[in-house]
Amino acid sequence: MPSLPPVTQALLLANVAIYFLDKLLGGMLGDWFALWPIGSGNFWPWQIVTYSFLHDPRTYEHLFFNMLGLWMFGSELELVWGQKRYLQFYAASVVAAALTQLIVSAVLGSNVPTVGASGGLFGLLLAFAMIFPDRIILLFFVIPMKAKYLVALYGLLELYQGVYVMNSGVAHFAHLGGMLGGLLTIRYWRRQPPFRRR
Repeated sequence: MPSLPPVTQALLLANVAIYFLDKLLGGMLGDWFALWPIGSGNFWPWQIVTYSFLHDPRTYEHLFFNMLGLWMFGSELELVWGQKRYLQFYAASVVAAALTQLIVSAVLGSNVPTVGASGGLFGLLLAFAMIFPDRIILLFFVIPMKAKYLVALYGLLELYQGVYVMNSGVAHFAHLGGMLGGLLTIRYWRRQPPFRRR
């Protein structure tokens, strides 16, 4: 397990602190800071970022696994990229996940809000697999798998669930949007298509 560099540490602390504050307030933060669909009448522009700091106050699992992933994958990427580029990448993944979810919600006519750092985390997962493709990760803590295969499996699973598993309470397309945002960000940095080389 990697060390805990400053930006990852700050993100972890912010998520945990906001989770307990929201729990103390009975989930009231979601009224203003969750990502509400545009047609719901509750949408505000800041929600495309703030939703990523909220988690369902009724359960610990969502927060725990997101923060575990943020530590496992985000820490190493921060050490590779540095604080500024790492934060830019995470923010791009979060925003791309939010925009994807807003589009899907509009198409489906959904009025359900979205919360969680999963969109940003899925962007980090994709980046980790691109930078450390042959790194062995223990799936479910017991099954060894190379990072590139693990992320491909997660992506296919999210796509399948997003298309065929309705009303699961999980924003599968937001996860895919986070991966897409991460991929486009890396390709932009590398000046690869669809971005021009200077």
